Amino acid sequence: MAATSPIMTVMLRAVEKAARSLLRDFNEVEKLQISEKRPGNFVTHADLRSEKILKEELEKARPGYSFLCEESGEETGTDGEYRWIIDPLDGTHNFMGGIPQWNITVALEKDGELVAAIVYDPIRDELFRAEKGGGAFMNNQRLRVSGCKNLKEAAIGMGSPSFNNPKAQELWLNQLKIILPQAHNIRRFGCCALDLAYVAAGRFEFFWEQNIKPWDMAAGILLVREAGGIASDLSMGKNMLAKGEIMAGNQHIHPQMAKLLTQAAKL
Repeated sequence: MAATSPIMTVMLRAVEKAARSLLRDFNEVEKLQISEKRPGNFVTHADLRSEKILKEELEKARPGYSFLCEESGEETGTDGEYRWIIDPLDGTHNFMGGIPQWNITVALEKDGELVAAIVYDPIRDELFRAEKGGGAFMNNQRLRVSGCKNLKEAAIGMGSPSFNNPKAQELWLNQLKIILPQAHNIRRFGCCALDLAYVAAGRFEFFWEQNIKPWDMAAGILLVREAGGIASDLSMGKNMLAKGEIMAGNQHIHPQMAKLLTQAAKL
């Protein structure tokens, strides 16, 4: 891998160490699939182990930084400028089912602004990284969003709401009602951070999801922006982390999809 900044080196070491632990656990999960016992508790422990490794490694290298993590929540450090945003295992249900579509994601904020990000897919050994103003990369390859302009030819990624949230489910169904006649190539992989990385890599032209947490999207936001794309909330604003929603895409498809999602919200 090409030379990286000191902060990116710190992040890489932490993520790679956590990935080794998760890969060992994933191999065990695959064995559990053929037994009668579902691997839910085992995966929970794998998730917690990954988060523990990440926090220990990052804290050791940068003591005093704050944390916002999926499992342990928010911890305020002595350094008021910086905050790590971590999902130690994004795509938990895929992991639990032995489906090789999951990742580790770490982002760094400075005074509320995203400045560094990693989304790592250990199964494929694809490491997506970005620093503010420095571009986005997958391993050593510079990333650029797709140049596709035609919505009917675009690959669209999406998330879906929990089925114990009827209001969100109704909105999602209305969105599909409006979007499907215009965009046929829609995918749901169940792995928000990796979906956003795929937008940055030009594999998807667009992705949207609602009712999600900051750690699901923080790293992906910076990846998309540094790859030349647009990341916004569904009102075209910048309050993604606060609102718990995101739409991200290239310069051509993003505005087209934003218009359709606005129509759906009025149904």
